[in-house]
Amino acid sequence: MDFRNVTSFKVDHDTMVRGVYVSRKDDFNGNILTTFDIRMKIPNKEPVLGNPEIHTLEHLFAVYLRGYDSGWADSVIYIGPMGCRTGFYLILKGDYIVYNIASLIKKMFLAVMEYEGEVPATTSKECGNYLEHNLVTAKWEAKQFYDDVFA
Repeated sequence: MDFRNVTSFKVDHDTMVRGVYVSRKDDFNGNILTTFDIRMKIPNKEPVLGNPEIHTLEHLFAVYLRGYDSGWADSVIYIGPMGCRTGFYLILKGDYIVYNIASLIKKMFLAVMEYEGEVPATTSKECGNYLEHNLVTAKWEAKQFYDDVFA
């Protein structure tokens, strides 16, 4: 296997800090897809996100981004965790820079921090691992990122 052409492996993880970055841009049938790296943890320097909070963040991010209140629902292709558990990838239809989405990301994290109630879509019918969630820790992680990046 040749990993030299995998874009995410070319990033210098030793110098990365928390923040939002353009990870890549791809042409897909004449449409530009922009992938953003939402880096919540400093790679290899602090503990990674735990699975329950990642899962909860994934549900809350998806509900927020795909809700028409965000204004971005028609542009969202994907939001999901990185395998290394240091953040999330957000893929949007369109050619964007971080400046274009900074307000969206800020509001998304605020929405998580302010969320009260049951985590959406956490029944066995709606979710393949519905019992593994942690809203308290998800909100705490969202606040850590928000305070470090946006405050």
